[in-house]
Amino acid sequence: MRKKLLFIYNPHSGKEKIKSKISDIIESFVAGGYEVTVYATLKQGDATRLVEECCSEVEYDIVACSGGDGTLNEVVSGMMKLEHRPAIGYIPSGTTNDFASSLKISKDMQKATNIILENQQFACDIGSINERFFTYIVGFGAFTEVSYETSQAAKNLLGRLAYILEGAKRLPSLKSYHITVEHDGERIEDNFIYGMISNSESVGGFKFLSNHNVNLADGKFEVFLIRCPKNIIELQTIINSLITEKMNEKFIYITSTDYVEFHAEEEISLSVDGEFGGSYKDFSMRNHTKAVELIVPTEFLES
Repeated sequence: MRKKLLFIYNPHSGKEKIKSKISDIIESFVAGGYEVTVYATLKQGDATRLVEECCSEVEYDIVACSGGDGTLNEVVSGMMKLEHRPAIGYIPSGTTNDFASSLKISKDMQKATNIILENQQFACDIGSINERFFTYIVGFGAFTEVSYETSQAAKNLLGRLAYILEGAKRLPSLKSYHITVEHDGERIEDNFIYGMISNSESVGGFKFLSNHNVNLADGKFEVFLIRCPKNIIELQTIINSLITEKMNEKFIYITSTDYVEFHAEEEISLSVDGEFGGSYKDFSMRNHTKAVELIVPTEFLES
């Protein structure tokens, strides 16, 4: 009896390269012994709905997806609502593909397809924020709006440079938020210009936390907060810290935790896996340890 594979792809992700590769990908899955069901997403939320509906009716061995981090987020979100959760295979085709970089999944679509066929699974932590799920990051403040406000055309044309250019335009209007952060019995109150709660080494194509032993299955997130600089010299010090990855503790706070709460004096717009995630004064994040099985390459398991 042939194994069953559900393949969901975003035809508009990245530079739409998936459109010229889709036939080869499906042929590879079939040659690998799978009966393949294929869906293209048409609008936001489609991947979540398809995972819930299809996996409730059919017992799939693998759910494979192709798109950017947002597409993977939707697939994981649908998976988290299921009692039986098939393994997830990922063929990255977005602009930066941060989470794929952390998993060492090739950006070459055929190589990524072969990784799925090898079917080496890794139990990965998944996060939730106010009941919404995320795979690798929730961010707020400086630059976090860039990923979902930069046009798809600009992303396709310029790639990571589009994020940098869009972010640079925002420096003159740098805004801070007065926030109280609580975790593990600790309470921090300050003005912050940026914050992220992540389960990834790479964010926006940059590896802020590569020196901090990020573990995607340790039951904890990395909390990264940048305090508001008082002048241009302090801002430059912060920028230098990010470039050199030698974090200045006066301006940058880093910790690991499985649960954290944020209480702000005004609503803060959040970026969830690179997409707009709503605006809140109060929000909390929880780690769901080893909640889904992701298919990864050998080099990731050995790293």
